[in-house]
Amino acid sequence: MSSDHGAAALLREVGLLPDGPVLWGRPLTSRKSGVYLVELAQPAPTPPLDMNRIGKWLEALPELKLDGARPTSRTLLLRLASLWLPGETVLYIGATTGSVGGRVLALAHHELGARRPHADGQWLHALVGVERTRVWWAETDAPEEYLDGLFGAFADGAAARAALPGGLLEARPPGAILVPWANTRRPTGERQAHGLTGAVAPDDAPPPPPPTRVVDVPAGAADGAATEVRGTGTVRRAPRAGSAPAPAARAAASAGRAATPARRVVRAPGSPAPTAAARDAAARAARIEPVPMTREAYARLEAELLQLTRTQRPEVVARIKAAREHGDLKENAEYQAAREEQSFMEGRIRLLEERKRHAVLIEETGTGRVSLGSTVVLEHEGEPITYTIVGTTDADPAAGRISSSSPVGAALLGAVPDQDVEVRTPRGTVRYRVVEVR
Repeated sequence: MSSDHGAAALLREVGLLPDGPVLWGRPLTSRKSGVYLVELAQPAPTPPLDMNRIGKWLEALPELKLDGARPTSRTLLLRLASLWLPGETVLYIGATTGSVGGRVLALAHHELGARRPHADGQWLHALVGVERTRVWWAETDAPEEYLDGLFGAFADGAAARAALPGGLLEARPPGAILVPWANTRRPTGERQAHGLTGAVAPDDAPPPPPPTRVVDVPAGAADGAATEVRGTGTVRRAPRAGSAPAPAARAAASAGRAATPARRVVRAPGSPAPTAAARDAAARAARIEPVPMTREAYARLEAELLQLTRTQRPEVVARIKAAREHGDLKENAEYQAAREEQSFMEGRIRLLEERKRHAVLIEETGTGRVSLGSTVVLEHEGEPITYTIVGTTDADPAAGRISSSSPVGAALLGAVPDQDVEVRTPRGTVRYRVVEVR
């Protein structure tokens, strides 16, 4: 087994010039984008995990679970230890489009269980003697591409060394992938099979809205557009009683709308405006809601997710690996095309996983009324029509599946056989007779 498989060798293997090393926590001179690696001086047969740190991690995160259940400190330690690669020195690989020095310093200052500033790689803080590890780095204008290359080189080397006599890996969780120990996923999106959920603190709650006061002003006087304006040598006065109304007032009257006072919202002095991050967090929280699905829709979702993760994802990863061998990653058109395809695919996988997490299966009610999941036979102008009422994510009108929020679906909800249902559409009112509900 070759001993030259550390961080510097990995950087050279993908065509980068290694810089370093520096001890963990020491400042780096680089302020450019690039990649960085954390490594041990020598391979360790078992991870030097600190039970006390893991215990504090559990105490700080009451929602942390292992395989769906609340673990003890020991069971959590054993799971982390099961992912250790005894013959490897590289513990973590990262990349940044900002400052390498700043990103590495953020990793060193992270606290186990915190979401910021560097939750990825936080397992390093569960180790005894992490301050004795060292950091290598390389500057590059294409950090994401070289990050992918480093992960591929690491996996190839680790697999080859594991196949040598005496290089067998310890028993690992089913589905565990070959990545540096403190990395929980590959750049291609594949996640390590660690079984942990809630391992970092939840998103910060958006700050409460700043105090406001609402000022009612007469119509037309909002934003300084008062009916009497001084300061330019002219005066505009409000019309006298009995005179013709202003054009805006005439327009409002003709539309049948009563004029209402304008409202101006003014923040209290010294109160900050909500940040973009706070607004985004509030918007995300508002969007999270159950996704109703029939059992057939859930089965289709699982089948597509399985096809993407088990078949298409490995194929794309293989194409990326083959393209990476053709030369400079930044100017490699084949590599860029494969990465773009991967990006779209991973986006679809994340969407399906999100739907699966929030899915609520629709059970048959047997009430004879139309509800989510019902198949309805209708009659329209003497012709039979069959629809299945589904959630918005499973709607496919061409296949006879209509959303419960569509005009027809919404009108049918609660209907019973032999009932006439009217649906208002942009082209007029359409009448249906409910023949059968099943």
